[in-house]
Amino acid sequence: MATDKSNTRSLMQAHLAVLLFGLAGVIGRGVSSPAFVVTFARVLFSSITLGLFFLFRRKDVRLKRPGDLAMLALAGVIMAAHWTMFMASIQQAGVAVGTITFATFPLFVTFLEPLMFHEKLKTGGIIQAVIMLVGVMVLAPLGKPDPGLVSGILLGMGSSLTYAMLSLLNRRFTASYSSTQVCFYEQSIATLVLLPLILIQRPEVIVADIPYLIVLGIVCTALAHSLFIASFAGLKVRTAGIISGMETVYSIILASLLLAEFPSVRELIGGAIILGVVMYTTLKTEK
Repeated sequence: MATDKSNTRSLMQAHLAVLLFGLAGVIGRGVSSPAFVVTFARVLFSSITLGLFFLFRRKDVRLKRPGDLAMLALAGVIMAAHWTMFMASIQQAGVAVGTITFATFPLFVTFLEPLMFHEKLKTGGIIQAVIMLVGVMVLAPLGKPDPGLVSGILLGMGSSLTYAMLSLLNRRFTASYSSTQVCFYEQSIATLVLLPLILIQRPEVIVADIPYLIVLGIVCTALAHSLFIASFAGLKVRTAGIISGMETVYSIILASLLLAEFPSVRELIGGAIILGVVMYTTLKTEK
């Protein structure tokens, strides 16, 4: 009975976390601030929240090896680029396109993983990558392309590539550090990376956006990541992977409810192709 309760709690934690991840894209779409400002606020408020968590819990966050700081710094730079491109994609092309193109990150993992970890490139992975590309091509309209949509798709693919790179870098840290500790370092570094751009550009602070940006950083980032990490205690890898794939679905539903932004038939078809491959890959990997 205790195990059943633990599994149910883990499932609820994972679904709530992924729902909050989906809400992040909707907030990015709904605010008027530029994408780099949204990303800066996100990593700033999240890193402060995680820092206070470690402080009050008196947890040691020191790194075990000096060389790890350089790798985490690289990951922080990639994180800043990833979230900025993700938010820009959503702002330019909509929640559906931004989240669907982001979901193609396994495509890039297929080709980057053998390079970083000297693993064999599998034929099945290549076929899955090609099918995903077909899904992306379905998103693009035939005839005269909409510049905003094309730009949003390219930015979404850029966010997908950088997320794949970030995931593979994080794979190196999992044996030595907790995911929360890694998030704290990466988000703190991402804050420092974006700070000069904020100081140079000096964007106008839109007062109405501030509460949403605080929610984005604390609730949709720090809390959501903590919940998702906590859910691993009672979930299989396959289950967690399938639930994380629901981020796109949750994002589209929330955008429809909160922003009255409904996906087109083309976006639904492209999304079904891409998410189908993601789900298939997750199930096959677990087996």
